Amino acid sequence: MAKSMGKSNSILIVDDETVNIMALVDILRNDYTLYTERDGKNCLDTAARLQPDLILLDILMPEMNGFEVMENLQKDSRTKDIPIIFVTGLSQSDDEVRGFSLGAVDYISKPFSAQVVKMRVQHQMKILGLIREIQTLSVTDPLTGIGNRRYFNTLVHQEWERAKRNFTPISFMLLDIDDFKQFNDSFGHLNGDIALQSVAHIISSEITRSSDKIARWGGEEFAIILPDTDTTGARRVSENIRTAVENAEIPIDDGEVKHATVSIGIHTHIPERCDEYSASNFVSDADKALFRAKRTGKNRVCAFNDMGDNQQSL
Repeated sequence: MAKSMGKSNSILIVDDETVNIMALVDILRNDYTLYTERDGKNCLDTAARLQPDLILLDILMPEMNGFEVMENLQKDSRTKDIPIIFVTGLSQSDDEVRGFSLGAVDYISKPFSAQVVKMRVQHQMKILGLIREIQTLSVTDPLTGIGNRRYFNTLVHQEWERAKRNFTPISFMLLDIDDFKQFNDSFGHLNGDIALQSVAHIISSEITRSSDKIARWGGEEFAIILPDTDTTGARRVSENIRTAVENAEIPIDDGEVKHATVSIGIHTHIPERCDEYSASNFVSDADKALFRAKRTGKNRVCAFNDMGDNQQSL
């Protein structure tokens, strides 16, 4: 397997003829990160492991032809959405129809025209960029720039299932800005937006692991998921966030600075495979802890695991 370094978009080139691989590499090497394989089996392994942005796939290969490779790629959740351009010397329309019916996005014919190869690849990369931009917008809160609730609902269930498979602790935090309605009434909604942005930035700066994720849960509420984190670890992160928000200065439009505080509810659980306790229960119990933090004075952290009515918690 060959690779060229330093480019953003990546392409996996699959062809059993070295001369064809060399020709495509020579055409594309200046613009993309390139990986190469010479048979279908290695293509499946490499595609699943590296998840390239695009696959250029030869049709006529021994043992497993391009059509069979594509069918297998589409059975794997890791590779089913990777666009595929068939590379072929076949000229029968039936072959093109079969390829498109399987989901190929385009064809490149042999012998190669450098201009055609570049244009067809560029076209697919532009489409891919637009798709990713739309996907990002659909899961991003436009005010704070962090994930939205739709994004987070999916993430919570994914991490819950992973914790269940690995029998590891998972922690969830719900955070609410105290007296936010009063802040809005006193300083206006534009300054309220500044406060939301400031708190989102503070939380993000306190989350240090790439696996830890934050989202705007709704209104003045934020959610944080901490995989592989027990109650002690979740409490430490929560206290760091609470203290950072309390000490932060929030600029408002008249040049003054204001302060805000947050209440945080946390919950930690180790899900079991036969456990009827669900991800929805998990989130609901963190919400109960947040309610208690608000009810008992605000500007504090409350763990559901410390509450007397909790079940099956750490």
